[in-house]
Amino acid sequence: MRIGVELDDASVTAVAVDDRVQSRASVAAKGDLPAAAIAAVRQVMRGVATPAPTGIASFVTDTPAASGVADALAKECGTRPSIVASGTAAAVAEAWIGAAAGARDVVFFAVSEHTTAGLVREGVPVTGARGRAASIAWLSLNPVEREDYRKSGCLEAEVAAAGIVRRLIWRIKSGDRSRVQDTVDGDLAAITVAHVLDAARAHDGVSISVVRDTAKYLGMAAANLVVVADPGTLVLGGFMASAADLLLEPVRVEISRRLPRAMMDALTIVPATLGADAAAIGAARLAATGQ
Repeated sequence: MRIGVELDDASVTAVAVDDRVQSRASVAAKGDLPAAAIAAVRQVMRGVATPAPTGIASFVTDTPAASGVADALAKECGTRPSIVASGTAAAVAEAWIGAAAGARDVVFFAVSEHTTAGLVREGVPVTGARGRAASIAWLSLNPVEREDYRKSGCLEAEVAAAGIVRRLIWRIKSGDRSRVQDTVDGDLAAITVAHVLDAARAHDGVSISVVRDTAKYLGMAAANLVVVADPGTLVLGGFMASAADLLLEPVRVEISRRLPRAMMDALTIVPATLGADAAAIGAARLAATGQ
């Protein structure tokens, strides 16, 4: 048995894993991430007789918050857990027991609240000199310089949840009419990415346009990852899996428009299957293997 922990903006998810997830817990941080991590680990450790190898996945690995969680779990678990990027951990998980199980060369790419990616080469995660390999949020796809690009990265600003909502709001403020306005009673601050996706499914023209623009950015980013890594399997997660009815095929089309035919024909593209637990599962796997 091994334990994996993922740190999110406002919560901590922990899983206990052997060859599958045995237990899962999610605890709201409420301003104290280390306490939430300890609480989540204690929940999934019930019934585990001995201390288990533990790993941490975090969107940003070199922060005081992530380090504080590692210090707290060192006291709880006996050894200090290693910290790995969430995208790398998710790539490891999907290549282990997920959509790319058994594949040796895998690229994972996902977008939700954040934009993440990870690379597995010959079964081993590629982390880079400082653990920042595949920091896809910072991929530059627009020659325009904007303040939000400098804060969070070009791709993240455009395709993560906040960016999708922002682009819909820009369209509304420029004069376009969307049924989302009625859903939120005109309170634009109340709009969420779920509103945009649901409206697109209900044939709202502005939301459909925003989703199409999102798919173009995602397809360009995915094509760039494939060109650099030359994987056998590309795993698409986050909204591209949970909203596959809206995004998966458009993203696939965008990728095919930007890759040589031979490269596209040799590539397997699959939606992720481990959902929100992928990074925690991968962190557990890495803790057990020592990679």
